[in-house]
Amino acid sequence: MTQGFRLAAATGLHKGDRPYQQDQVLLMSHPRVPGCVLGVVADGMGGRSGGRKASDQVLMTARQLFTRYQPGKEDPEALLKQILEDSHTVIKLTAVSAEQEPHSTIAAFLMNPKGDCAWIHAGDSRIYHFHDGELLKRTRDHSYVQVLIDRGQITEAEANIHPQGNILLGCLGMTTTPPPIDPYYIPKMAPGDLLMACSDGLWHYFSPEELASVLYAQPPRDAVEILVGEARRRARGTGDNISIAVLKLDPLPAAAA
Repeated sequence: MTQGFRLAAATGLHKGDRPYQQDQVLLMSHPRVPGCVLGVVADGMGGRSGGRKASDQVLMTARQLFTRYQPGKEDPEALLKQILEDSHTVIKLTAVSAEQEPHSTIAAFLMNPKGDCAWIHAGDSRIYHFHDGELLKRTRDHSYVQVLIDRGQITEAEANIHPQGNILLGCLGMTTTPPPIDPYYIPKMAPGDLLMACSDGLWHYFSPEELASVLYAQPPRDAVEILVGEARRRARGTGDNISIAVLKLDPLPAAAA
C-alpha cells in the first residue's frame, strides 16, 4: 500500500537591511480543489516603487490565473508559463509610470492533488527539491556568474562574493530580452519530499546541506524563522530582502495490514 502524506507549509518575508521591501511571496491553496498548491517568490528590482510594482504584478497575475486553473484538466506547466509571460508583459507596461525600469525574478511551483508537480523560474530566485534531507535538484540561475560557473571559470563559493554577482541575464520586465522559459516537471511527489522557493537574500548564505538540515529538523514554520534569522546574522548588516516559501510532504504512518 502506498504511504500517504500530509502537506505542511510556511512562508517568510523580511526587509533585511534594505530601506524598503521589494520581495513578495505567495503560498496559496486552490479555491476549489484540495491538495492543489501554488508557491511563488518574486524579487523586484527598480527603485522604491518600480521593484515593488513588479513583484506585486507577479503575485496578482499568479493569483488570478491559479484561481481559474482546473487541476486534472489543464497542464500545470502551461499555467506556469502563462503566469511568467503575462507577468512579464504587465511589468513592461508599468515601466512608463515607474521611477526606474521595473524588473522581477520569479520562482513558482505548482503541485496537483495527485502529486505531480511543475515549476518555472526566471532570474536568480531559486527552487530546491529535497527528499529525506537530500538535494535532488535545484533551478539554475539566469545570471552572469552562473555562466562563469558553467564555463569552469569560477566556483560556487567564488560566485557568492563575485563583484558582478547581481547581474541577471534573464528576468521579467527586460525590454530587449524575453524571459527564459525553462519549466521542470516532477511526475510524482513522494512522502519525505520538500520544495523550497526563495530569493537570493536567503540562499546566498547557505549550502544545500545546511538548508536541508534545518528544513528536516523542524516544522516548516519554525524552519523558516530559523533560516531567516540565520541569514540576517550572516549578512552582518548588509542583507538583502528575504522571501521564502516551503511545502513539505510529511509521511503518514503506514496503514495497518
